[in-house]
Amino acid sequence: MRYEAPDSIEAAVSLLAGEAGKARILAGGTDLLVQLRLGHVEPDLVVDIKRIAATQSITEEAGGYRIGAAVSGAVLGEHDGVRALWPGVVEAVELIGSTQIQGRASIGGNLCNASPAADSVPALVAAGAVATIVGPDGRRDLPVEDVAGGPGKTVLAAAELVESILLPARPAGSGDAYLRFIPRTEMDIAVVGAGVNLTLDGAGKCSAARVALGAVAERVLLVEAAAAALIGTPVDDAALSRLAEAASAACRPIDDKRGTKDFRTRVAGVLAQRAARIALRRAGRG
Repeated sequence: MRYEAPDSIEAAVSLLAGEAGKARILAGGTDLLVQLRLGHVEPDLVVDIKRIAATQSITEEAGGYRIGAAVSGAVLGEHDGVRALWPGVVEAVELIGSTQIQGRASIGGNLCNASPAADSVPALVAAGAVATIVGPDGRRDLPVEDVAGGPGKTVLAAAELVESILLPARPAGSGDAYLRFIPRTEMDIAVVGAGVNLTLDGAGKCSAARVALGAVAERVLLVEAAAAALIGTPVDDAALSRLAEAASAACRPIDDKRGTKDFRTRVAGVLAQRAARIALRRAGRG
């Protein structure tokens, strides 16, 4: 196995494009290093992107923030601007692992590890975040919900990597939230996760919404029917009940030792409703 740590995105792409064998990206390494030690992956090349400035920066852009793919959860959690604009996203990122893990774990790695139970991804999807992908053919933008193709798989080509993720500007009267259910009190994998982002108009009705669910399908789901249950309503109890029903209806989970299909389906609706109430409060009501 060969290890490379380029200092430019162009050099990283060149290394990936020139590798005939299997290559993996190291952003934070909290997933990849475990996989290497367990023998689950045996790459010919590991490309560490932490020395690339664009992957380690947080910059303002168009009223939002562009976050480098290798920015750690610890760094993101200490950024007052991102925390104020997208508190639900920051809270989701801070649920990844322990304090020690937070020093390395990154949203780029969490996204590209492509676990259906990733904590940051439902919150990013609810926020309408967009990943900037770089490869031999240049740059392209892709909504975060379209990056994963299935468990452990992304839609990225062999020589492509995620350089950064853009969290967009948020209109006035907006709020977001992320909640998860885990068997323990901390440091566990989500049995179900739910992210909600909504905007209220001047009359107090919901004018826009996004609802995302994790750990209930082969990849994180953007549930348009759940968002539609809120839009045009004052987000009252009736609307929240319809939201919960739509969230549960969208689930296609598996049975495993951490939760049954029925349990996950039920909890998805409950968590989506609770997250919506928090988002509503952050939007300035409640």
